[in-house]
Amino acid sequence: MVEVGAHLTAAPAGADRPSVFEAVAQDSLMAAVKPALQHLVKVLAESNPARYGFLWHWFDEIYVLLDVLLQQHYLGRCSASFSENFYSLKRIPMGDGRRQPLATAGLPKRQHWKSLLLLVLVPYLKGKLEKLVSSLREEDEYSIHPPSSSWKRFYRAFLAAYPYVNMTWEGWFLIQQLCYILGKAEHHSPMLKLAGVRLVRLTAEDIQALEKKWAETTSNQTHSFTSRVQSALRKALSGIAFSLSTGLSVSVFFLQFLDWWYSSENQETIKSLTALPTPQPPVHLEQEPSPAPLPRLKSVCPLCRKVRVNATALATSGFVFCYRCAYSHVKAHQRCPLTGYPTELQHLVKLYSPES
Repeated sequence: MVEVGAHLTAAPAGADRPSVFEAVAQDSLMAAVKPALQHLVKVLAESNPARYGFLWHWFDEIYVLLDVLLQQHYLGRCSASFSENFYSLKRIPMGDGRRQPLATAGLPKRQHWKSLLLLVLVPYLKGKLEKLVSSLREEDEYSIHPPSSSWKRFYRAFLAAYPYVNMTWEGWFLIQQLCYILGKAEHHSPMLKLAGVRLVRLTAEDIQALEKKWAETTSNQTHSFTSRVQSALRKALSGIAFSLSTGLSVSVFFLQFLDWWYSSENQETIKSLTALPTPQPPVHLEQEPSPAPLPRLKSVCPLCRKVRVNATALATSGFVFCYRCAYSHVKAHQRCPLTGYPTELQHLVKLYSPES
């Protein structure tokens, strides 16, 4: 049994260089799997928080551990990551390229560990940085730090610089892909260059060697206790990685469909299909003209007529205002500015977004 998910046709001599479409497609494969798995874990956590809540809280770390097992399994057996093997590709060390090692030979230790770290650690750190930036932006919006504090100046400078850093990072990848298309580079991704490897297509000899290696590993038997324990551990890790790879191979298209279905452009459609009926407005709005008419934009405060800052709702009526506007009005008049309901300061409720 050969662990190859895509077409298995051998490339003719001199045509081992994968096209940019194959290279980019294998990059996007794992990028589409993680959000879909994340949504499945979120559904489980929301259905039973006591049992599955920890999966959602530690999703990034659990995913990294599983990804390490998966990529280690494929790098050791096929000289390729899971997505590269899925598209019938392998990694070879940088060199003269006259004689390519077989996929079963594995990568040299240096290139192997570099590849594993760049495949797993870089996406993990990038995702953590994006979450940090998102939380800092939200904290900046509802910050209570004095305007002159050094910490606020620091993270505002960081938030201002991050888009340019991210643009430089993405531009680096784009330039590398353009050079690859024009034949000026051997790598479509800077990560391959940092790992000291390049991608080539699997050959007929690679496929035969993979089939032979699979047959040998299933028929080998060890007799000593130590070797049996080591073999059992290797088989257990290999079984976990193989289960992950088989499950991903079977469900990858289903996961990509989930990623598309729950993407941002489809959220409005999903909400319209699953939305509950809107509650009726307060009775006072129908019987009496409100002192302050409602703005057309939902994100605008009805009192100051500006985009809400530190959104705060009145528990007596449900309307949302800026905190300063609501606090000042309730303290002065002891009523809701829209409905006229009697309201006290303890009825002010701070609103938090789901991301916070």
